[in-house]
Amino acid sequence: MNTHRARSALGRYGEGLAARRLSQAGMTVLERNWRCGRTGEIDIVARDGDVLVVCEVKTRREGSFGHPMAAVTPRKAERLRGLAERWIQSHGGAPPGGVRIDVIGVLLPRRGAPVVDHVRGAA
Repeated sequence: MNTHRARSALGRYGEGLAARRLSQAGMTVLERNWRCGRTGEIDIVARDGDVLVVCEVKTRREGSFGHPMAAVTPRKAERLRGLAERWIQSHGGAPPGGVRIDVIGVLLPRRGAPVVDHVRGAA
């Protein structure tokens, strides 16, 4: 299996775990992998009460470079804010509670269950 496909499968697996975590936390997952032309993609769009949540999911295998949360740089956060604006424009306006950007880091250990960290308002 080539590296790109393996990474893609890893990412999809992590996003599935993340979506389940959001649902367990009482949020409604509205959309997954929302693309906006060449600007980018939002991994998960969810609703938490009256707040729109744009969620970036980072999945890493244990021992790979850096913790998943470290992958969301200020530049990446700014891009996510721009994508959130575009999503709102294409879906009828901002919710009453505004927008929050969350990050979910999924760490896959060599043995045992995945570790899923959810940071609300991370960016």
